[in-house]
Amino acid sequence: MPGESIQLPDLTAMESFGRAIGSQLRAGDVVALTGGLGAGKTTLARAIIAAMGHDGEVPSPSFAIIEVYDPPLVRLPLVHADFYRLSDPREAQEIGLDDYRQGAALIAEWPEHAGGFAHEHGCLSIALEIAEEGRQAIVAGGKDWHGRQPWR
Repeated sequence: MPGESIQLPDLTAMESFGRAIGSQLRAGDVVALTGGLGAGKTTLARAIIAAMGHDGEVPSPSFAIIEVYDPPLVRLPLVHADFYRLSDPREAQEIGLDDYRQGAALIAEWPEHAGGFAHEHGCLSIALEIAEEGRQAIVAGGKDWHGRQPWR
């Protein structure tokens, strides 16, 4: 995946990056977060959700698979999904992912377990890697993200 490399040396940088993404998120967008265990996917997702206006607890959806946030708690409907436990991409359809996504933005952890979203024009793919003391994000946006790169 060709993309732009962004250094995230600490939690403050990760939260700032998440706020920048959250400020540009639109209905229909997908933020696809990849990376190994402990790479910071959920931390970044929480920062994006906070930027959308949610000021409460943001549980990891690893057990429930899908957590939904609706206005007025957030500025637009938002789905946070963790597909780690899926063994086949068809399971995403079985749990009704398309229904949840209607009019909502999606933050997808482990998107490859759900078949991936990179083919969608509104997909912002972020690969997180542990780098020295912080993280490195490799970011590639679909055509709907052109001109909306708030981290620049």
